Amino acid sequence: MARMGVLQIDSVNVFARSHYLPMFSRLGAYDPGMLDRAFLSRPSAAKSHRYTEYIAHEATFLPVEDWPLWGFRREAFRRRNGEFWGQSSSIRTLDRIRAELRERGPSRPAEIRGEGAGGRGGWWEWDEIKHGLEYLWRIGEVAIAGRDGFERRYALAEDVIPESFLGRDLDAAVAVGELMRRASRAHGVATAADLADYYRVKDRPLVVSAIAELVERGELEPVQVRGWERAGRPVPAWRHVDAALPRGLDRAVILTPFDPVVWFRDRALRAFELDYRIEIYTPAARRRYGYYSLPVLVGDRISARVDLKADRAAHTLRVQSAWWEPQARPAEDGERIAAELRTAAAWQGLEHVSVSDWGDAAGALADVLDAHPQRVLRHEHPQAGR
Repeated sequence: MARMGVLQIDSVNVFARSHYLPMFSRLGAYDPGMLDRAFLSRPSAAKSHRYTEYIAHEATFLPVEDWPLWGFRREAFRRRNGEFWGQSSSIRTLDRIRAELRERGPSRPAEIRGEGAGGRGGWWEWDEIKHGLEYLWRIGEVAIAGRDGFERRYALAEDVIPESFLGRDLDAAVAVGELMRRASRAHGVATAADLADYYRVKDRPLVVSAIAELVERGELEPVQVRGWERAGRPVPAWRHVDAALPRGLDRAVILTPFDPVVWFRDRALRAFELDYRIEIYTPAARRRYGYYSLPVLVGDRISARVDLKADRAAHTLRVQSAWWEPQARPAEDGERIAAELRTAAAWQGLEHVSVSDWGDAAGALADVLDAHPQRVLRHEHPQAGR
């Protein structure tokens, strides 16, 4: 987490929610309960908050000590949206929320509404209370104090953020300079667009100025990357001076589409020839690769993408589709990917792996998996052969 800086949160739970996957990709089959205790659980009185949430890429977990870095974004949101997203007639709602949080401490939206168990107010339901909580969170009056399941608990910022970090917001230029320094360390080699996207900084002049300052300080050096071209000319790029050629990787790694390795689609295409689009909102009949396909890194190549589903009732990991990518080496990559699929199944507590017949890599993976003492299952995907 210290190396990544932020961990993007996502609700889709077909295989595993996105924020669990980057740690699995890097550490292997860790105990997900460790992540729950670090990021999701509500601290006891004897345990202080170490992480909270903010819009540091999209919605992300981040260390509480980073709170001052995001003052410029909180202030920009306030300027852009006015009082309560411009709904001045609803200021009384904000006053009510503040009073409730002051009295109750960390609370779910339903608790502020005064609803009992089974009452209205699922976490998707953005009524006036939910809108008010989200507004106060974005401007920094409220912070996230853990979650119940996947539902946020909101609290007054002073109940989550240590006093030493409150009221100490950094100047925008200073904050963006630090964020670009972190992004450059995370990426190793990057374009200005890569660095800006890591923390979704939209102010290009501040990004350009931060890069220039990092070059002047000797932390970045200009480089050219083979293949990174636009209109026949090299795309300007920079290398962090501490970036080193990593040791070779000889395994497959399943990535979430919200992993920093691939979350900026332009970089994923440049670096890995991965042309990725999330197809959750695409009608089923028009999906090219599946509902929520996951890129698979083999060594330093994106070799495939697999659409995974945890069928917990059947204790089975279903490979709904599997496709080779342009950088694939099918003859040698299949064994590694199959091994990682079995690891992924075990990590999720699933006993079997079943492969559909959809996708140009499905047959090869099924053949490799079938050679295992625990034979692979096969199933037909509704979109197969379309």
